[in-house]
Amino acid sequence: MATVVALPIERYESIVEPDWCPGCGDFGVLRALQIAAAKLAIDPKDLFVVSGIGCSSNLPGYIHAYGVHSLHGRAVAVATGAKLANHDLKVVITGGDGDGYGIGLGHFIHAMRRNLDLTYIVMNNQIYGLTTGQASPTTMKEVRTKSTPLGNIELPINPIALALVSGATYVSRGFSGENKHLADLIAGAIEHKGFSLVDVFSPCVTYNKVNTYDYFRKRIYKLDQEQGYDVKNIGLALERSFEWGERIPIGVFYRDEQPTYEDCEVALRNGPLVKQPLGLSKELFDELMEEFM
Repeated sequence: MATVVALPIERYESIVEPDWCPGCGDFGVLRALQIAAAKLAIDPKDLFVVSGIGCSSNLPGYIHAYGVHSLHGRAVAVATGAKLANHDLKVVITGGDGDGYGIGLGHFIHAMRRNLDLTYIVMNNQIYGLTTGQASPTTMKEVRTKSTPLGNIELPINPIALALVSGATYVSRGFSGENKHLADLIAGAIEHKGFSLVDVFSPCVTYNKVNTYDYFRKRIYKLDQEQGYDVKNIGLALERSFEWGERIPIGVFYRDEQPTYEDCEVALRNGPLVKQPLGLSKELFDELMEEFM
């Protein structure tokens, strides 16, 4: 096996400074992604970061790599197109719980059942931060927010359980207050061939006064330190995914190797789309480019 020589983390630092609120959990996620990319020695030109809309979705601008800040809830669709066009890219999606588990939920589910080779990092702060504090799809019941002043009456989405039953082959959860652990989860997700979810508790220090750093520090425990836990046992993973309250698990819930969509799609048997001939003459290609530019 070839030896991977880590790159300096400075290779992934952008000239643009993050403008998140001081103390935002997203700073920890950004750093963990940079550490993971450096650990895996991914050349910045081979890393493509896609996001939707939200505070967390500003992340592609804060890392030195190719990036797209796309439409609300459509990051998975954009990332899918990029990955199918060029399999050599490491495609990472970054977004929030509102973007990914709300308007983008349909794309999220279908990407998992297709087992596309994508890594999805969801900064789950259990609130809509960008629009100043409304209840999100993961806000807990009875929590008071700007849009639920008498308490939230809706059940929250369980992203871990949803990923497990939808076909994701790497399902994990991290905490932005545990940076090294989170970086290892992200590195494992990027290395994994198949759809990888990294759901991250990323506290919103401005609008969520319930799910704080202290809230999670008192409750989280690491699955890899649990005796007898088997990441290939989906039944056990599902059982742990519903654990919430005084003890909340983080780490890799489930990991399995399955054929990816790219492996099975007939149109891609001759390689990624960017390496296949267009079937157009140079004259027609130039004519089309002239028309659309």
